[in-house]
Amino acid sequence: MRVIALLAVLVAPAGLAAQDRHVIHTPYEVAGLPFSTAVRVGNLLFLSGQIGNTPGTRELADTGITGQTRQALENIKGVLAAAGSTLERAVKCTVFLTDIRDYQAMNAVYASYFPTDPPARSTVAGSGLAFGARVEIECIATVG
Repeated sequence: MRVIALLAVLVAPAGLAAQDRHVIHTPYEVAGLPFSTAVRVGNLLFLSGQIGNTPGTRELADTGITGQTRQALENIKGVLAAAGSTLERAVKCTVFLTDIRDYQAMNAVYASYFPTDPPARSTVAGSGLAFGARVEIECIATVG
């Protein structure tokens, strides 16, 4: 119960009501998937995880970790721009890898997108990602 109360405080600061939740629609959405690409609550923007797909499709733009990481970050940049934000306003990212051995190559590309004062970040490896992707990155940013 404490976790729910803490999440309510973090996600819905004083004065924010349910009507302050706005789904952001972008050209980066893939039709038929049961989630929103981004949701804005107050000045916080919550992005769903982005893989290295060609925007608006289920097709991966590249098969390698470097290309997929680059495309995932370009997708994030596009979603942020559509919502009125930028990479510089990112406060937290989570990176999901299918193989932890890809960490170094992913990290090199990631670092080029956040050259100074990068957001807080976690990286985890698991057994699989949507559409056979090798990397997925989700992000929280500020707007305004």
